[in-house]
Amino acid sequence: MAIQNPPVSQNRSFSAVFLIEMWERFGFYGMQVLMVTFLMKKLGFVDTKANLVWGAAAALIYATPAIGGWVGDKLLGTRRTMLIGATVLALGYAMLWIPSNNPYMVYCALGVIVVGNGFFKPNAGNLVRKIYEGDETRIDSAFTIYYMAVNIGSMISMTLTPWIRNVVAARYGDDMGWHTAFGVCSIGLILGLINYIFMRRALAHIGSPADERPMEMRRALPVFAAGIVLVFVVAFILQSQVVARACVYTAGVIILCVFAHLIRSSQKNERAGLIAALVLTVQTIFFFIFYSQMATSLNLFAQHNVNLSFDLFGMHLFNWIPEQYQNLNAIWIVVLSPILVLIYNTLGRVGKDPSIAFKFALGFAAVAIGFFMYGVGGHSAVNGQVSSWTMVWGYGWYSLGEMLVSGLGLAMIARYVPSRMGGFMMGAYYVAVGLSQYLGSIVANAAHIPDNITDPVQSLAIYVSLFNKLGFVGIACVVVALIMLPLMNRLSASHSDPAVNHHPLPAVRSEEFDNRA
Repeated sequence: MAIQNPPVSQNRSFSAVFLIEMWERFGFYGMQVLMVTFLMKKLGFVDTKANLVWGAAAALIYATPAIGGWVGDKLLGTRRTMLIGATVLALGYAMLWIPSNNPYMVYCALGVIVVGNGFFKPNAGNLVRKIYEGDETRIDSAFTIYYMAVNIGSMISMTLTPWIRNVVAARYGDDMGWHTAFGVCSIGLILGLINYIFMRRALAHIGSPADERPMEMRRALPVFAAGIVLVFVVAFILQSQVVARACVYTAGVIILCVFAHLIRSSQKNERAGLIAALVLTVQTIFFFIFYSQMATSLNLFAQHNVNLSFDLFGMHLFNWIPEQYQNLNAIWIVVLSPILVLIYNTLGRVGKDPSIAFKFALGFAAVAIGFFMYGVGGHSAVNGQVSSWTMVWGYGWYSLGEMLVSGLGLAMIARYVPSRMGGFMMGAYYVAVGLSQYLGSIVANAAHIPDNITDPVQSLAIYVSLFNKLGFVGIACVVVALIMLPLMNRLSASHSDPAVNHHPLPAVRSEEFDNRA
């Protein structure tokens, strides 16, 4: 008689995805935290070019999951595609490990990372949904924990990789410092894959129908060939600002065409929801423009105009490396997550949970306050350098805004857009998020520091000007969100029943958090 394997608990299955996601985010944020500075200090790019190159790469990184989810569901299998993505990402970071200052090598490495992320990101999230399919209460809790994995991985790597770069550079030279730090990102993915091998039985029963069949070469080979071609397409886009800009304009036209098509083919009673979805998509673009400042203008602000010493009541605590300030985003999210969950649960029990549209308004208000904090800090700057605590509180408000807004646009789209249009909208949404990354780098370039400016007092004025303008844009977004509030409330009332049984489309945290209405 055949021996039956004992059933696998949902928690163990979830742990397998949780851990590989944590290591994947370790690799990605460990690379992101260094990339703009690397492009400037090692490849000799001016700040405007470094911002645009990273903005174009980030745009593609955010957009490709729209394709990767389809590949996982229909062609290769969700579980299998996630593993392929993790392997490709490890290869991409390993290419950055190679001691070369050839820009094209970096562009190709970023191309490999774009492809790997496209395969990995949507399928890891889909596996979590499949583990808890049909159990809406537990899936919400699971995604909260899953989000913590993202922030734990990023928190560790954004602290570690700049420190490794400095320590190795002091002993073995600058080149070795940079490339070793990128190599640590690859090692993180490899550790995640090794851990998955030991835990693979926990996910053997989870996946799409394609996972249950042997890999068919007639399906796999075209996917792999397209992936290789895409690597070189990405490298071509990154090396030409003209091509990158043309791609952004094309993406904008595509988004408008998708909405025009959906509105034209919709029934009269569906149009209000589609118009709301369009407004929300535009608002989401603005949010991600704010979000993209973390790796660009805020990062470079820390390089030029932040006193790296943390002092409290006249006592020196420790120093940070400029890139490590990006870590404040993850730290604040870890701190604020349980507080927000407690507040939402308490309000929910008394029937006063704020609507998603109102959370949008609150989120943009918090982001606006965060950017104004840097302007306030500028007034008390000493020799053009603001206190490290200015960064702490600025990132705190900014992170609160992220938690209120993140994922809400996609959740609203999933609720108000007819299910037959969901595929179109998901694609348009991912393209919009990618578009905003590049637009964010253009915005960051408003704080370009010319080579002849070396005085921190002068550069401080340039950065503060940008951050104050972003604060005012945030206020404008609050006004729009409040104007839209009555329409959103009416839509919520008319869609309340279908929404109960509707499964939201994959969310993107500021890329991946499934924040459910």
